[in-house]
Amino acid sequence: MSTHDHPRPPRTDGWVHSVETGGTADGPGIRYVLFLAGCPLRCQYCHNPDTRHMHDGTRTAAADIVAELAGYAAFLTRAGGGLTLSGGEPLVQPEFCAALFRGAKELGLHTALDTSGFLGGHADDHLLADVDLVLLDVKAFKEATHRTLTGVPLRPTLEFAERLSLLGKPVWLRYVLVPGLTDDLGEIEGLAAFAAGLEVVERVDVLPFHTLGEYKWRELGLPYRLADTAPPSAELVGRVRDRFRAHGLNAV
Repeated sequence: MSTHDHPRPPRTDGWVHSVETGGTADGPGIRYVLFLAGCPLRCQYCHNPDTRHMHDGTRTAAADIVAELAGYAAFLTRAGGGLTLSGGEPLVQPEFCAALFRGAKELGLHTALDTSGFLGGHADDHLLADVDLVLLDVKAFKEATHRTLTGVPLRPTLEFAERLSLLGKPVWLRYVLVPGLTDDLGEIEGLAAFAAGLEVVERVDVLPFHTLGEYKWRELGLPYRLADTAPPSAELVGRVRDRFRAHGLNAV
């Protein structure tokens, strides 16, 4: 019998950098976290600079990942977790994301998308329908600061946030606090007011800057511009969380 008698469904491949099967920092419960390769941002504090290019990953079929995910599904469900797609920037590969989220939903799993929002236009309503939670990394709230930090404009991220609000899609906002770069309290005040106005932000994670990824920059021969930047003080982190809380947001 020839293969033409039984046409196979189209295969969706993507580029995967790595996987974490017991993640607890990327959404509720215990997560299967898939780090996809490729990212258009060049964040100064990036701790995964080895995911910048799609060829930094391994070409993988979505069906193979979903099959592996099925083996964890019962455990993840009991642990109140599910699938998180992170990166890199997952929306560099929207068709791959859509196939993975569809497979996860067919397994009854909670799904989360960890994104900078810069490529939010790549996520059509069909893809977002299978996303239960968006972990939205807003890097800064002034255009100039955002460009300095990431190399790309801010506006697409804000437009994506507004679209998520219109869709009623739950958001966990993430903000990395870097002394001398993203610690301007006026800018943070503006972000807090914007986030509160979205009415879908369930929590705000204020993440203190660290240099844990610096060794990867050295290994790649890339200059690390924040080598002399110290982590923020506990007092500063508290003040920033208080700015978000003053707008009625759950800042942690």
